[in-house]
Amino acid sequence: MTALSDVLIAVAVIVLVVGRQLRARRLDTERRFWLLPLVLAVVALRDPVLIDPDHRTAAAVLVAGSLLTTAGMGCVWGWTVRIWREADGSLWSRGTRATAFAWVGALLLRGCWYGAGAALHVHQPGSVLLLSLGLLLLVRSAAVRWRARQLDGERHALAA
Repeated sequence: MTALSDVLIAVAVIVLVVGRQLRARRLDTERRFWLLPLVLAVVALRDPVLIDPDHRTAAAVLVAGSLLTTAGMGCVWGWTVRIWREADGSLWSRGTRATAFAWVGALLLRGCWYGAGAALHVHQPGSVLLLSLGLLLLVRSAAVRWRARQLDGERHALAA
């Protein structure tokens, strides 16, 4: 895939996910939350030049650092989501203002990593963006699922 198509895929996923996260939605803890991140990772890892062959060490450090900060932002994002239980017992979630700020922060960090790569003359393909986005979504969903299970645990403890 070309860098432009990688960026277009990333933008489409971001618009879809952010739009969904800022609306109240029933939380389905049985959903395969890992499927979209897996697809993004597979598409990204098919890129033969994920690591710049002319600057292997610097490129590997940039990708690793980027993925580490992305995982951190996924945790932050997962903790900014409001989760509650309705009277019928169903779990619901909705992104908050902090969720929007977490997205802005994640995008700014992504820009900083690209800026660092540009300053070091390291080529960073769009597939790194897809890989980061997949990790961000995976960590965020795992954090929300964990929080939802904690809420279920509190409910069961109160009933006992």
